[in-house]
Amino acid sequence: MTSSSSSSDETTPDSSPIPTRPLSASSKANPTPRPRVIHLNSSTQPEAFLGNAINTGKYSVWSFIPSFLFEQFHRYSNIFFLGMVLLQQIPDVSPTGKFTTMVPLVFILSVSALKEIIEDVKRHKADVEVNNRAVQVLKNNSWEWVKWRNVAVGDFVKIPNDTFFPADLVIFSSSEQMGICYIETANLDGETNLKIRQGIPETMKMIEIEDLKEVTGELHCELPNRFLYEFAGKLKLDEESPYLALGPEQLLLRGAKLQNTSWILALVIYTGQETKLMKNSTKVPLKRSTVDKLTNKQIVMLFWLLIVVSLASAGMSMAVHDDNMWYLPKVQDLGHPAVVNKFVTFLYTFMTFIILYNNLIPISLTVTLEVVRFIQAQFINWDCDMYHPETNTFATARTSNLNEELGQVRYIFSDKTGTLTRNVMEFRGCSCSGDVYYPEDLFCGQNELVCNMDKGGNLAKDIHHFLILLSVCHSIIPEYPEEGGETIYHASSPDEIALVSGARCLGYAFEKRTPTWVEIKAMGITDRYELLNTLEFTSQRKRMSVIVRAPNGKIKLYCKGADTMIFERLKKGQEKIKKKTDKHLEEFSTQGLRTLCCAMREIPESDYKEWQLIYQKASTELHERETRVEEAAELIEMDLHLLGATAIEDKLQEKVPETIAALLKAGISVWVLTGDKQETAINIGYSCHLLNPTMNLLTINKDSFEATWECILNCLTEVSMTRTLMAVVIDGATLKHALHPDMSKDFLRLCCSCKAVIVCRASPMQKAEIVDLVTQETGEVTLAIGDGANDVAMIQKAHVGIGISGQEGLQAALASDYAIAQFRFLTKLLFVHGAWNYDRMSKLIFYSYYKNICLYIIELWFAIYSGWSGQIIFERWTIGFYNMFFTCAQPIAIGVCERHYSAETRLKYPILYKLNQDSFNLHSFFLWIGNSLLHSICLFWFTFILYGSGILWASGKEGGYLVLGNFIYTYVVVVVSLKSGLETRTWTVFTHFAIWGSILLWFLFLTVYSYAYTFLPIGQEILGIAGLVFTSPVFWVGLLVVPSATLFPDFIWKAMEEPEFQTLNEKMRMYDEMENQRFFKKGELPLRSRQQDDKEDLRTLGFIQALDRVFNFFSVKEGGHSEQQLKEVEVTGSEMRDGMGDKYNSGQDLKVVDDEEENPFEEEEDEKGTPEVRSFYMKKQESLYKEGLDEIAIC
Repeated sequence: MTSSSSSSDETTPDSSPIPTRPLSASSKANPTPRPRVIHLNSSTQPEAFLGNAINTGKYSVWSFIPSFLFEQFHRYSNIFFLGMVLLQQIPDVSPTGKFTTMVPLVFILSVSALKEIIEDVKRHKADVEVNNRAVQVLKNNSWEWVKWRNVAVGDFVKIPNDTFFPADLVIFSSSEQMGICYIETANLDGETNLKIRQGIPETMKMIEIEDLKEVTGELHCELPNRFLYEFAGKLKLDEESPYLALGPEQLLLRGAKLQNTSWILALVIYTGQETKLMKNSTKVPLKRSTVDKLTNKQIVMLFWLLIVVSLASAGMSMAVHDDNMWYLPKVQDLGHPAVVNKFVTFLYTFMTFIILYNNLIPISLTVTLEVVRFIQAQFINWDCDMYHPETNTFATARTSNLNEELGQVRYIFSDKTGTLTRNVMEFRGCSCSGDVYYPEDLFCGQNELVCNMDKGGNLAKDIHHFLILLSVCHSIIPEYPEEGGETIYHASSPDEIALVSGARCLGYAFEKRTPTWVEIKAMGITDRYELLNTLEFTSQRKRMSVIVRAPNGKIKLYCKGADTMIFERLKKGQEKIKKKTDKHLEEFSTQGLRTLCCAMREIPESDYKEWQLIYQKASTELHERETRVEEAAELIEMDLHLLGATAIEDKLQEKVPETIAALLKAGISVWVLTGDKQETAINIGYSCHLLNPTMNLLTINKDSFEATWECILNCLTEVSMTRTLMAVVIDGATLKHALHPDMSKDFLRLCCSCKAVIVCRASPMQKAEIVDLVTQETGEVTLAIGDGANDVAMIQKAHVGIGISGQEGLQAALASDYAIAQFRFLTKLLFVHGAWNYDRMSKLIFYSYYKNICLYIIELWFAIYSGWSGQIIFERWTIGFYNMFFTCAQPIAIGVCERHYSAETRLKYPILYKLNQDSFNLHSFFLWIGNSLLHSICLFWFTFILYGSGILWASGKEGGYLVLGNFIYTYVVVVVSLKSGLETRTWTVFTHFAIWGSILLWFLFLTVYSYAYTFLPIGQEILGIAGLVFTSPVFWVGLLVVPSATLFPDFIWKAMEEPEFQTLNEKMRMYDEMENQRFFKKGELPLRSRQQDDKEDLRTLGFIQALDRVFNFFSVKEGGHSEQQLKEVEVTGSEMRDGMGDKYNSGQDLKVVDDEEENPFEEEEDEKGTPEVRSFYMKKQESLYKEGLDEIAIC
């Protein structure tokens, strides 16, 4: 086919020979792995292959019990309680009977087992449904319907349209021309764009059974692996034919679906568990939250407390024991020699007390945490504020183990494209042959680019080749609407769509594609270019090339890619145009545009044939094929002629600047890791308010290790000598040196000293290395967020991984811990769900310790009056039921319903996120332990004093130790229930149910259980105890006095511990002033020390006026304000900007007025002016707020 465009191909800008540099022999160092060999149309195979049945279940009928128990007893707590169960079986050791620990343990294990069974049954049902699907297999010279589980390697299968593939297949032919088919891989990578696959020319005409029967050769391919986008194989149709290369273009993966193709014929190569889908079904790396790790340490401390208390009790037993205690076993009765007697007695006594105090470690904590975390995860899933209607996507909690970790994030590592930006590209200009063209030059009126092409000469040739490159160098699949109109383009990368759409607007429209040619319409004339080779884009190559035969018969190579990759492959003598193009690239980058360079060369026929032999050999290698192909591509992608560059715009997502400003206010350091040019990344940094004009940029671009280290040290010196805010900008080439073990700590110290960090030209592995460095060295909680497959590594390295379900598919979302649709949803996820969950889990865990110690340590105080004999004061089954029934709802209510500040307030004042952190620490742990010990002392001795001589009725009758025990037990249930209410800031229906319902449940249980022995053989020793307890006036007096007296110090402490009545205005003002004063101190403390000081300062905020507030504490519980303080408040705009303008009021809205209006709460002036007068530094900070860090309300 001829056209006017073909004449311009007669003279080419470049024609140079191909060097004969040999390929590397890296594979010689490592032995080549054995390939898989498959005989075609053979009843026997050279080896036995796995069947196609899959089993995703975790257990089988026979393996469930041993596997489940093995998994459960990996937990230290379960091992401990199993040990207690075994100790209780030793005669004369357990004071609580043989089954009081066994029953709760069996109950907890049963709940976990039931959950595992339900989940595993669902998996097995799904497996049965999949394994029993039917597919047509070539057997006995006909197509027979066979169940998937019976499909074998080497079978030929026929797949109809809209059907999933039963195994990994190699396509032979299809109903379409040229043996092509279209597939959807959404189940594999989340991408809904159709992809094209094609049989090789030698098999694409095999569409009949007779054709397939004649194939007698063999197929060699690599062994099964998990790499979805890689495949290396070679096919030999018969003994005399040569080997034919097979690649990813011929591979059809299990889990993908055939679309827009009537049928295909394919060969099965991998089955069952060896398919790539099943190879990728491994679990996401298990992450444990910081709270979990600290909880384990605290449980170890409680274990040592248990050991110490038991040793002390056993020692006291040995000390007070004498022959006068005839009712206790004597030493000589044990039948041992005199020396051994005491040791054995001590050991028995020690084991008795271990059993007696074993519940100091909360047996129900694990189950409670799982239940609460599951509910918290559902709250995230159900949050309509994080719903994105455009994509119909809700937020998804893919794990519940890290809910509280969301409330402790200190570092956020963010990808740029598709995460901060929309990943919806638009062609915004280009540079061609040294001239730059903007949208107004191209699309508004006269097309300057086409006009220049009409002038002729070398300029016209460059423009023509530039537009041809945009039209043919891509992997787009066109779709033709039935109702007519413009062709719709589909591609895995939106960059390609933008470039091809731009070329169409400029008169060069891509029309059709087959595996062997592409057809374009250049200025109204149709041209067809034969596709000889496609050298695909990879993260290592950072470029894509196509080798085509033009309509005039000449061979051209068109290459587009990163400027660094293109410039180093240009032929000599292009310095002038290279300099101009580089200048234009900088102009585009400063506007935040994404850039690509474009180049081409003409290849002589002889050189191409010589190179084709090298490429063909590399493409048929089974071992290290990708490396060999890249080396072959290096031989042809050289001596290029620079055509120009393209610029495409990727706009920011909605509310990204406001979101980043809020994150910075919350004390979170934001690092942007991108593969874009430095200028583009910096411009985006300004656009999203990560950078501002007052910041000094520390740019680190060095070529050597020594120069990089020197630059980092100089930057550290500069940072230490200035008060100006700094930001670090570093590129990927320099980062390679900065991450060296000798330099990494200095680099990290520099980055942590700056306000923002931007890393450009970073590879996926470098992103992961940075995240790992900060995670390991700082000990702080890190969060990584991205939307593409190149972000998966850093998402899995961070403490918390967030995936955005965007234009690049669901790879990142599927590998993440939490998935959201937009970057702006991060504020709700962290500031609300994260902060609430961290506060809830902290209280839940501490409260679980508290309630157990509060009851079970009373056995220690009773031991003083029982001769340290190990006698229990409570009935044995009530001891076990304490955690199972009477105190199980309170911690769940705390973990589900508790909240400090409303969602609106937390979003409005991001600094509250910072104030919430570090509350789960050893200091708080010991405070709760001390509080529980104090309560246990009060509960025992107040009741003991009230009990007196034991005469509790007017008749003069006295009660036994079980009456005293039930008095104390009742008061404990009341106190721990009210304590949960005292720690609760937000009361809900479930909170009331948990507190009052638990108390009522105990009274009902005691009533029923007291008379259970008349019907069942249980509770003999407690028969009728309820009648004794409830008829005693002393009990009812104690019910009012003992809990009130026990909790009275807590009321006082709560008033003094936190500034409950201080307004949020005052909190923010005091905090900001203390932080700013500390910022100017000479020899400023490290970040972590400053944060610890901040917490100490905040603890003292309310103490100054605490005594004045004690009697007002009981007036208002919710929000902690009196009625006078809860009236409507007006605040000024400047106060709002400083984060100090809200008096916390959950029931009323704030009314904001202008600065000029009268403030009804304005304080009296002193000699220094009003309190709103700021120092010079405070005014400077206020100007920063106005430039983008002002208070926001993100919904």
